[in-house]
Parts: sequence; C-alpha cells; structure tokens
Amino acid sequence: MELKGKRVLTIVSADYDDLELWYPIIRLREAGAIVDIAAELKDAPYKGKYGLTVTSTHAFDEVDISQYDGLMVPGGWAPDYLRRIDAVLDFVRYMDEHDRVIGQICHAGWVLSSAGILKGRKVTSTPGIKHDLMYAGAEWVNEAAIADGNIISGRRPPDLHEYLPLVISALKER
Repeated sequence: MELKGKRVLTIVSADYDDLELWYPIIRLREAGAIVDIAAELKDAPYKGKYGLTVTSTHAFDEVDISQYDGLMVPGGWAPDYLRRIDAVLDFVRYMDEHDRVIGQICHAGWVLSSAGILKGRKVTSTPGIKHDLMYAGAEWVNEAAIADGNIISGRRPPDLHEYLPLVISALKER
C-alpha cells in the first residue's frame, strides 16, 4: 500500500460536494492512508449538497494538525462556511508552513484564499471563484488538476481522476 503510515485530515461542514469528499477519502484509504474527518462537532452527521452523509471523527478543537501528512478540503458550498473558522485557517497555514500536502478542489480554494497562502501560487478551481483566487495573489489556470509545491488543486468533480493521482504522488514524496 503506497500510503501506508500516512495520515490525512479531511475537513467538512454541511453542503460539501459529495463526490469531492467521498472519492478522495475512498482513494486515499485504498492506498493505505488513515483518513480522519474533522468538523465543528465530533461524531456528528453532515449532509452533502446531493444528500450523502458523513460522520465526523474529530472536532476541530481537538485536532493536532502536526500529526497529519495531508489536509483535504472538499468543495461544494461548505468552503464558504469553513473559511470563517479560525481553526480551519490555522490548519491550512500550518500545513503550508511545514510543506505538507494541501488538496483543494472546486470551491475549496476559498479556504486557502482566506488563509492567505495563495500569493504567487499556481492553482485551478471551478471558474466561478477564479477571480477570488486571483485577487488573493494566485495565478489561476483552467486545467483539470495541478500541483504547485505542496498545494494540489482540482477544478471540479469530473477532474477527480486527474486530481487524486497528484495528491497521492505528493503524499508519497513527503
């Protein structure tokens, strides 16, 4: 298993994109990674925008982010809420400062933008937030998936098959 021993934290709130949350969790677990799911409340159900539910394994306030090799931020409408939570922004900044993998797809770029880590970085996202990322200092590209150092970004659900191999590769390298 190529990611045996790697730990990844996925963050979530209501109205996440179902595929952008579950596809990475499944793929990372298939590759041998331990994937935890953090939200405001531990052991609470959170419903995706298409109806799937996930139960958090940790509350944000009990996460020791230094124990993780990667952070996954799914899209949907959840990032608009998650970017308002200081603990989430602290997770993103910590991971960036320590050159650990940050995966973001679709609207998840909002969280990285609010954390202030995009200046000079090349990213992709849904075109709907392209200008938000550019105003945060990022170079936005209209590509399925792209890696810029420790930040791996994907455009939207149809691009998951290109996004996840980049995430897995980045986790293997670190």
